[in-house]
Amino acid sequence: MVAPSLKLQDLIEEIRGAKTQAQEREVIQKECAHIRASFRDGDPVHRHRQLAKLLYVHMLGYPAHFGQMECLKLIASSRFTDKRVGYLGAMLLLDERHDAHLLITNSIKNDLSQGIQPVQGLALCTLSTMGSAEMCRDLAPEVEKLLLQPSPYVRKKAILTAVHMIRKVPELSSVFLPPCVHLLHERHHGKAVGLPILCFSSVDRRIENRMGTPAHRRRVAHTHRHTRNRLSCPWPPPFTSPTLTPGILLGTITLITELCERSPAALRHFRKVVPQLVQILRTLVTTGYSTEHSISGVSDPFLQVQILRLLRILGRNHEESSETMNDLLAQVATNTDTSRNAGNAVLFETVLTIMDIRSAAGLRVLAVNILGRFLLNSDRNIRYVALTSLLRLVQSDHSAVQRHRPTVVDCLQETDASLSRRALELSLALVNSSNVRAMMQELQAFLESCPPDLRADCASGILLAAERFAPTKRWHIDTILHVLTTAGTHVRDDAVANLTQLIGGAQELHAYSVRRLYNALAEDISQQPLVQVAAWCIGEYGDLLLEGNCEEIEPLQVDKEEVLALLEKVLQSHMSLPATRGYALTALMKLSTRLQGDNNRIRQVVSIYRSCLDVELQQRAVEYDTLFRKYEHMRKSEGNF
Repeated sequence: MVAPSLKLQDLIEEIRGAKTQAQEREVIQKECAHIRASFRDGDPVHRHRQLAKLLYVHMLGYPAHFGQMECLKLIASSRFTDKRVGYLGAMLLLDERHDAHLLITNSIKNDLSQGIQPVQGLALCTLSTMGSAEMCRDLAPEVEKLLLQPSPYVRKKAILTAVHMIRKVPELSSVFLPPCVHLLHERHHGKAVGLPILCFSSVDRRIENRMGTPAHRRRVAHTHRHTRNRLSCPWPPPFTSPTLTPGILLGTITLITELCERSPAALRHFRKVVPQLVQILRTLVTTGYSTEHSISGVSDPFLQVQILRLLRILGRNHEESSETMNDLLAQVATNTDTSRNAGNAVLFETVLTIMDIRSAAGLRVLAVNILGRFLLNSDRNIRYVALTSLLRLVQSDHSAVQRHRPTVVDCLQETDASLSRRALELSLALVNSSNVRAMMQELQAFLESCPPDLRADCASGILLAAERFAPTKRWHIDTILHVLTTAGTHVRDDAVANLTQLIGGAQELHAYSVRRLYNALAEDISQQPLVQVAAWCIGEYGDLLLEGNCEEIEPLQVDKEEVLALLEKVLQSHMSLPATRGYALTALMKLSTRLQGDNNRIRQVVSIYRSCLDVELQQRAVEYDTLFRKYEHMRKSEGNF
């Protein structure tokens, strides 16, 4: 005997009660078989119930493509319960990849032409969710007409649908340009209207009654006469969501923003309404439209933010528009409450607008100071957006951002990796010739304790800043040596070549450099870039190392055997890379001419690597050994190799 088809509630309970994945699949497969059979039988009465179950199955991740055509049948139905589930199914199961979505174009067009608000709302929601470019082109005239409908419910959805159409087909901008100016005069924000007594099915029945005959509607109105008084709401009841919906004015600002971003003609057109936008925002800041839209004492922050974004677009590279909004931006920046997140959001959007338009110099300084206050906020998200914004402004308003350098440096110690990374980037951007010594000291201290994933960026940033703003060559060499000693394995590949070039070009610092590098190499041979530079420097200036007459550092007593032993230690270390061994072998060969005495120890070390597995190292050893054997008579007691 075949088990009967389950109701939606029973199906949900049975699926949730499944203890294993296999049991869940078994329940769904059986019910999908019932749904397929019902679709094949063409049962029009229960089709919407079967599709509702299929949509639940689809949300669990199981195939539901066989219900696509049923969505089209339900949409074409005259019953509201069918249309509601049909449009929901179309939004979930259809998209531009399926040709079937084009088949509902006529149904949507017919529903938009009807005067029934709930049906128009369903059609608009579906169109704004999965409308393709072809559908948008075909249905743009109908949506344009609905933009000026007297019903706020329909206008709000039509505006949001127009936004989707503009994003999908930018050339439709000319269609929606004229209604936007009229919609700017709208003061409707949307109101939450609940129906606590009526269940959803009773609302469906009332909507269907409105779609019936006039006589039927009169009978239903008479039946529900007392219900109207009990609910204290107009009849028929308003068809709005029980949550706050975007208002017409907010939707209009969003639509104008999309138009200005995609159409130069729209941008020029709406620059004429900047004074009107400024007045709307000033009213919001001073008095507000209604207290029900206030959040934490801030009047409609969503609308304020959206207007500020639009003003930023309109004022960009336009002197007249920027001048019109300067006073208002100063008013918003000084009067907005920052004790709650809503106020911070408005204030941050104000800062972005100030920085993006041609604002006055004093206003830009005020914006930077606001971001500086954000750095002291306890909320990590606010500190992050402040660091990101200051990083964008450091090139155009460097002196204003410099005032907050101590606070930025303190942010290096943040435990949050994203915050410390942003603080590092901003700190490096703040380095200049006047503060390079102080900033490098702070950054080098951070390099010693920073997380491993930040060491490469920190080391590279310090090297670049030192190369650009170094006050003296000695300071530059000391800074690079400190980075190589602290985080040598994290520096860029060109750090070795840059330091060797720097030391080679500073003749007066040869003795100082070779002693510093010798001491560093004697303490640690694990930092490969440091070892490579030290080996090169010892090979070039090893004779200065033995003289011990450098006045800039403490006297260093070193003999030839200690130097050779240190280079041999580098060659034999398992931590040394093939390139590092090549530097050490070449240094030994150079010391054979720079150091006095017998070279037998050097020759023995070189001959060992004639059979090395590394081809590059083997080739060097063979060539150096040949020089020892064939050209020993050409060597001088003093000279260069």
